[in-house]
Amino acid sequence: MPSPAADYPIRPVPFTAVRITGGFWQKRQAVNLATTVPYAIRQCEDTGRLRNFDLAAETLRRRAAGETTFQNKPVTIYPFDDSDVYKVMEGIAYALHVRPDPVLEARLDGWIARVVAAQEPDGYLYTFRTMHPDSPVHEWIDEKRWLKDADLSHEIYNLGHLYEAGVAHFEATGKRTLLDACLRSAELLWRDFGDRRLRVAPGHQVIEMGLAKLHRVTGDARWIELAKIFLAARGPGGKAYSQQHLPVTQQTEAVGHAVRANYMYAGMADVAALTGNADYVAAIRKIWDNVAEKKLSLTGGVGPLQHGEAYGADYELPNACYNETCAAIALMMWNQRMFLFTGEARYHDVLERTAHNGFISGVSLSGDRFFYPNPLAYDGVAKNNHDHAGRAPWFGCACCPPNLMRTLAALTGWFYAVRDNSIYVNFYAPNEGEANVAGVEVRLTQATDYPWSGTIRLTVTPEKPAAFTVRLRIPGWAQGRPVPSDLYTYADAAHPAWSLRVAGEPVAAALENGYAVLTRTWQPGDVVELELPMPVHKVRGHPRIEAVRRRLAFERGPVVYAFEDAAGQTNPEAITVSCATRAGAHAQPGLLGDVVTLVLEDVAAPKPVALIPYCTWNNRGLAPMAVWLPETVD
Repeated sequence: MPSPAADYPIRPVPFTAVRITGGFWQKRQAVNLATTVPYAIRQCEDTGRLRNFDLAAETLRRRAAGETTFQNKPVTIYPFDDSDVYKVMEGIAYALHVRPDPVLEARLDGWIARVVAAQEPDGYLYTFRTMHPDSPVHEWIDEKRWLKDADLSHEIYNLGHLYEAGVAHFEATGKRTLLDACLRSAELLWRDFGDRRLRVAPGHQVIEMGLAKLHRVTGDARWIELAKIFLAARGPGGKAYSQQHLPVTQQTEAVGHAVRANYMYAGMADVAALTGNADYVAAIRKIWDNVAEKKLSLTGGVGPLQHGEAYGADYELPNACYNETCAAIALMMWNQRMFLFTGEARYHDVLERTAHNGFISGVSLSGDRFFYPNPLAYDGVAKNNHDHAGRAPWFGCACCPPNLMRTLAALTGWFYAVRDNSIYVNFYAPNEGEANVAGVEVRLTQATDYPWSGTIRLTVTPEKPAAFTVRLRIPGWAQGRPVPSDLYTYADAAHPAWSLRVAGEPVAAALENGYAVLTRTWQPGDVVELELPMPVHKVRGHPRIEAVRRRLAFERGPVVYAFEDAAGQTNPEAITVSCATRAGAHAQPGLLGDVVTLVLEDVAAPKPVALIPYCTWNNRGLAPMAVWLPETVD
């Protein structure tokens, strides 16, 4: 199928061309494939999410046979439960990309048959209406299609995830069964919103990214036009909760439900890349600056307010925050797209911070327990995780677990990117990858223990000697900046310089947009050695962040640390630290997936204080936890 010529100026190396070979992310991805994928499949089947498609299909079949009043009622709670099935299907498709599995593929084929059977003849696919067509079966649904989507029906939201799954399945297997169902649905959207010009702003964004994927795989310009139509339907005078308060090009700050917002900003980036709309780019640049400067937690989480799962006011960043896992995922999607526009490392700096902290914290080391919110402080008792104390096995509103599953499965799509004669190295982890740079096939191999060590050995093997540029991201934390703004700063002076060697010789590389630039004629097997020193840093928040005044946090490399007494005997508030507090890094084989812990010295505390990576908290049972510790000022 054709691919559109217009797109981002920088092209990501597809995740299928990169394989993680060890270390932190290999362990998490292996658990995802072995445990989380089959676990999510069982949950969709056992909770009735898949059964809803069977009920819709039964209603269609029996009404077509003459039972004109027959209808069913859904067996789950929410009209967006269809989307959980689609996200799991997308994750399965990614898993099949990584590791072919005939049994898993056959199971996915069975799911697709059940989904397609629930699609109405004109392409409409929304189980809650189809199974109970005579009257709305849920208060969020209008008697007519689409009309309550601006509020909570999620009809269009579900389709966005369907389209993403359909494209992933087609690319993984070459089969069109799900993609064709997507195209029948998209044809209906075009008839209703394109030809007949119905205007409804989707209440929960994601359709824009789904339509962009359909456009890329088919070359059909109608699908990107539909995405523009949905974006243009916003504002003025609507709800800020769902970003409908202003036209999208007039929005300048992140507001409302954080998942909705970040999906929309990512979708705007896709539409801008595929159409050249500079106004969209200008808007999302301003919004990104607002987030990076005033609305980002140290862990890379966003959406701190439980009420509305929302962005707060500037500097409103409580420690007992919400920071939904899906919001972290959507933030990473948005940052990747901002990088693809600009080639600026700061976007991947935020993506890296989120990935190593506020994203991966959402799933247990065992792969079958989950966080919906990701707070920076916890009392060890509260049922703050959708009525669960600690990690939960699943949720009634289960958007986060399958979102985690699909994101982890395709994580390597963020590792490398190419523009003209340059290859960008964005993500550090043991891996092997292939990319075409300036018409030459290049094999890349990373050997590193990142994020526990800042020593990275990159072997560059072009198929023949060739001149091109390798751009290695030098993280902001390695340049004395935890984030690309003054929202957080290091309270210590430990900033040893990073260094580079090529073919064993020191190199003083120029730094452009946060990348060390190496331009040369590369020989097969050339080795680049990047050294990113990893001192332990004490972090201080902006004085306008009330929740962290007179408090310090600790981080090393991209990893944020937290205090958690697994025995539950020490309250974090009983620990006071200062700028003079020393911290030693200690590798702990066998502990929480082989982490590096920090042991604090010169601390006012009842007993020795050890900090663990934030992303691993609550894997040892319930206990108080805190990222920000009280500061004693000498």
